[in-house]
Amino acid sequence: MNIVLLGYMGCGKTTIGKIISKVTGKRFIDLDSYIESKTNLTISDLFLLKGEIYFRKIESDSLELIMSKYDNIILSLGGGTPCYSDNLALIKNSKSFFLKYSIKVLSKRLINNKSSRPILSDFDNLDSMNDYIAKHLFERNYYYNQASNVIQCDFKDKEEIANEIVNLST
Repeated sequence: MNIVLLGYMGCGKTTIGKIISKVTGKRFIDLDSYIESKTNLTISDLFLLKGEIYFRKIESDSLELIMSKYDNIILSLGGGTPCYSDNLALIKNSKSFFLKYSIKVLSKRLINNKSSRPILSDFDNLDSMNDYIAKHLFERNYYYNQASNVIQCDFKDKEEIANEIVNLST
């Protein structure tokens, strides 16, 4: 059975996925990295050069391919992946985990890491970051909450989160 990690950007899907992979010996795939390797473009460049509609099509096609080709993997999705196309249906037979953080914790995590996320480069304070994340989470929580498990992450370290997922997956 596949383990699929979803949640907002900066919630640690890739980091947690790698830890789970080490613990379980299962192969780890990061959907964004997979897309970048197949297109030879960064996600930012795909958005910039081809647009969001093109990116979402590539993202959905890649997810469908991965889900049909692999079994018993750890897969981290992009923050928006569950919200587009029929992507939730593609992961319905997997154990899926929403890594849930409060807006304040996500803002603090992202404000310190905004240089690696071009979409966040204009935010210069926590209040504007909070507003942006709150709007996105309002739109996306409907999809995120359809995961088979919701992991409250605010007061846990990455190892605790990974262990909780491993325990819930067995």
